[in-house]
Amino acid sequence: MILCCGEALIDMIPEATQSGRDGFVPHCGGAVFNTAIALGRLGARTGMLTGLSSDMFGRQLAEAMGASRVDTRHVVTSDRPTTLAFVKLVDGHASYTFYDENSAGRMLMPDDMPSKLTDVSALYFGGISLACEPGADAYLAFAKRHATSQAVMIDPNIRAGFITDEGRYRARLDALISLADVVKVSDEDLNWINPSPVPQEEKAQALLEQGPAFVIVTRGGEGASGFLKQGARIDVPAQRVQIVDTVGAGDTFNAGVMAKLSERGQLTKKALSALTPETASEALAFGANVAAITVSRAGANPPWRDEL
Repeated sequence: MILCCGEALIDMIPEATQSGRDGFVPHCGGAVFNTAIALGRLGARTGMLTGLSSDMFGRQLAEAMGASRVDTRHVVTSDRPTTLAFVKLVDGHASYTFYDENSAGRMLMPDDMPSKLTDVSALYFGGISLACEPGADAYLAFAKRHATSQAVMIDPNIRAGFITDEGRYRARLDALISLADVVKVSDEDLNWINPSPVPQEEKAQALLEQGPAFVIVTRGGEGASGFLKQGARIDVPAQRVQIVDTVGAGDTFNAGVMAKLSERGQLTKKALSALTPETASEALAFGANVAAITVSRAGANPPWRDEL
């Protein structure tokens, strides 16, 4: 099973009302939640480790996970509120305002994390759960405990406006990158991590030197590039579709990559350390295909396997 570790929240999506003004409709979301949902719909065995509220929004999230075949045995439920993300869409591109203080997801502690993992082959981390303390430190401690036995993939999905202590965040991110087998970043993420005026390929190579076997850089409509420890570079174009919005695009891409690697028996530490360019290319292309369907419809609505 691939265990997705991080936030599950509610995206408040603007929608026109009869009065002509925009209202907000609650949709299930969160970068890590979206990836888990996409994995479940693609037929990969997946579970979620997150803090979930017992409120109406928490129940909505739990029902959505069940409907998409996501295992919830590692969900930690409390009576704290659900994180809310109010979304602003401009030409289909999303920006977010978060309400996360004392939320069920943010207030996870190291003792809330499972001490033993059975039937888990890989761990996935990312999103705002890596920025929001104390939960962020709990996820790092959990990753340190299990990274020697389970494959680890991270996508920081950086929201710079959400980071209150940049130094602490960078130190945590560096620690996770050093534990990871696969690191996926957008071109914007990569430039935030390494703002120096050097080519992106050099920045990706610098990430490889921190420990991962496979670094992926996505560039929106320009496609994605993969960099392997052995020195190979793989470039995959984006699928050309009519874009409705980009909500959940990167999360769905990640799910596609992991689902294909898992299907090929490559989502283990040993296999990833010897990943071939051919298998890496196949995984990136599958991720691009899955993401193309997501951006062609409203919201983070990943495809089911039979839609591909």
